[in-house]
Amino acid sequence: MPFDYNLDYATLDLRENPHLYRVGRGEQGVLLVEPYKSELLPHWRFKTPEIARESCDRLAELFEDYRDADDFVGMDMARKFIQMGYTRSRRYANYPGGRKYDSDGAVNERDIDQQKAESAAIFKAKWDEIRQDADYLRRKKAHQKAYG
Repeated sequence: MPFDYNLDYATLDLRENPHLYRVGRGEQGVLLVEPYKSELLPHWRFKTPEIARESCDRLAELFEDYRDADDFVGMDMARKFIQMGYTRSRRYANYPGGRKYDSDGAVNERDIDQQKAESAAIFKAKWDEIRQDADYLRRKKAHQKAYG
């Protein structure tokens, strides 16, 4: 089932109501689902490779903490923040200021920022690792089977 944007995420605690969580595609809901957004967002940074490494390592630690707590929703949200670390740093690597389109809707020219490209590579490596994690994949399949 797709991510449900009709839920009242401002008041909903998905840790208490994991049956309402839908994995969705990619990063859907990453900035909505509480309490995970509030737990993960403060650690999400990618300005320099050093900052990205620290951020990615901390998000991966939280992924493991959620695993230890048998909290699939937390695991998936940590995965989404790591994925978003890759996609956003890649966007900033390709386009100054992260702006792909100009005010007329035309695509801006790429101007590669090597620091952001290195940051993207850090997040990408961890994201690839998580996407192949057998335990994560088993839990994801079980959650989707149980709740959609």
